[in-house]
Amino acid sequence: MRLTKLEHACLIIEIEGRRLVVDPGSFGSPMIDVADVDAVVVTHEHPDHWTPDQLAHLLATNPGMTIYGPAGVASAAADFDVHVVADGDTIEVGPFDLAFHGSRHAVIHESIPVIDNVGVLVDGRLFYPGDAFTVPPVPVEILAAPVGAPWLKVSEAMDYVTAVGATTVFPTHERTLSDAGLTMHFDRLRSSAETVGGRAVLLAAHESLEI
Repeated sequence: MRLTKLEHACLIIEIEGRRLVVDPGSFGSPMIDVADVDAVVVTHEHPDHWTPDQLAHLLATNPGMTIYGPAGVASAAADFDVHVVADGDTIEVGPFDLAFHGSRHAVIHESIPVIDNVGVLVDGRLFYPGDAFTVPPVPVEILAAPVGAPWLKVSEAMDYVTAVGATTVFPTHERTLSDAGLTMHFDRLRSSAETVGGRAVLLAAHESLEI
């Protein structure tokens, strides 16, 4: 499995030459000519996790791909054929085994409605929670851990890393932080990962990790 972290919250996972795209949002480069995509997972409806343009770019190159997301995404992306998934669902698409965990976005503020959010576990190894602190009911080898967001404190990110207890952790959702802020937050995530016997790696945009 090859994991490529794009800008902010977007990931590409490759197995056997096929690709899964997660959360192609507004903070990322246009996904033009990204080929061999079997599926896209959109964890929730916020634009930093999906845009109509990004989905249209992907569909133009991959007309047979499937889009998965919770009910809130299906409503927000009504112009697209979104297959609704929820907590506990499992799906096989191409070479990917997907298991979905969680149901609600983390609370931003009491004045802001809490929306649907579903995390995805890929091949029983890599878990991406979207904008939530969901702890899957199974062991996780690789965790994509949100590191900066309006709904997140660094202490919460640290607690989340220790609660999941993954072997390898890498930060996502970093575009709300300065370079100095990302370095500081990453150091905290790394210390938390090490307390449970894991490690943390910092991936730059478009950097890959063989897992």
